[in-house]
Amino acid sequence: MRVLFATYSDKTHFIAMVPTAWALRAAGHEVRVATQPKLVDVVTETGLTAVPVGRDNQLWRFLEKRPEQFEAAKGGVSPPYDVAEYPPEKITWDYLKSGYEQAVPWWHRMINDPMIEELVAYARSWRPDLIIWETNTYAGAIAAKACGAVHARLMWSLDYFGRTRDIFLRLRDEQPAAERADPLAEWLGGRVAKYGEEFTEDLTRGHFTLDYLPASLRMTADLHYVPLRYVPYNGSAVIPEWLWEPPARPRVALTLGVSAVRQFGGYAVDVQDLLDALSDLDVEIVATLPESERDKLARIPGNARVLPFVPLHALVPTCSAVIHHTGPGTMCTTALYGIPHLALPKQYDEPFLADRLVDRGAGLSVHASEATGANVRANLVRLLTEPAFREGAARLRDEMLAMPTPAELVPELERLVTKYR
Repeated sequence: MRVLFATYSDKTHFIAMVPTAWALRAAGHEVRVATQPKLVDVVTETGLTAVPVGRDNQLWRFLEKRPEQFEAAKGGVSPPYDVAEYPPEKITWDYLKSGYEQAVPWWHRMINDPMIEELVAYARSWRPDLIIWETNTYAGAIAAKACGAVHARLMWSLDYFGRTRDIFLRLRDEQPAAERADPLAEWLGGRVAKYGEEFTEDLTRGHFTLDYLPASLRMTADLHYVPLRYVPYNGSAVIPEWLWEPPARPRVALTLGVSAVRQFGGYAVDVQDLLDALSDLDVEIVATLPESERDKLARIPGNARVLPFVPLHALVPTCSAVIHHTGPGTMCTTALYGIPHLALPKQYDEPFLADRLVDRGAGLSVHASEATGANVRANLVRLLTEPAFREGAARLRDEMLAMPTPAELVPELERLVTKYR
């Protein structure tokens, strides 16, 4: 069958798709990746075939010119999706409706509108059997509707979108008929109408959803979820010689992701303070920092190795603990190898994922606003000395290993295409 992956130009979201795309390709299926021009080189570096569609979105340029919305984007999950875990009695119809009225124009339309027309044209030309789209890339759902393909979302984190949509639909149906506004459906319906189609709810969440978070960490809605084991992919990588041998003393990775630097100009924690506070511990610290952040350091302690990049799937298995920002890729890589987490969450989904890690007994969490060197040191010592955290991390690892790999999932995807066609 022909499978088209669709994603807007966000590298961190795309790389979660790569193992599944290659599993399908290795099984003999035709696979292509449709994306905005900015991401084309990233796609081709994976060995996959890219299809550039439309033009690049201007989301971050837009936000930089609007300080209030930019600060909101830095601070957490944007409305209406911030209500996903609220108690039902605290969620109002007006708040949800207003949230969608805000999110659709400045977020969903800004990301998707630049690529819809050409993506639909390509899908109608190539005629894929299945379109797998990144959670924000509704253009993939629109293209599927326009060409008659089965379509599925591939989650990159918690399903705020599905859960919030469930709550919205329930509250909407309680309103008088004349007041049942639905900004998301109106936007999607208007787009598919251009291609002779009508809005159906699958446009918001796919025929089914691929989710690589284990059940104990997942956020679910009333949808068809298909579990998929997370497989780390870090792009082109070389294993350095110092990683060939086991460490002489406990190794601790410090990795805070790339999005904070690329989008916000730096980290939410003081890296110098962290390194100084850990300098007297009998551990080896391996900190992965881009050159711009390394250049901000006044000193590097003797027990620290600071590098711009180390393939995480090679580094993590050699560690006794990982200090990280709770980005989904970093968190899942750490979890897959059964290593205890010290989460320093700040924005987006990070605090919610960190809470789930703590509840699972797989690590500890300190919000970035409170992540002083002293706090991080005290929590790291606990992770390294209390066996319960390694036991909790091992349980989480076992849960992930019980999920089907991308290769094992291919026959199920073939069956689902037949079911939903």
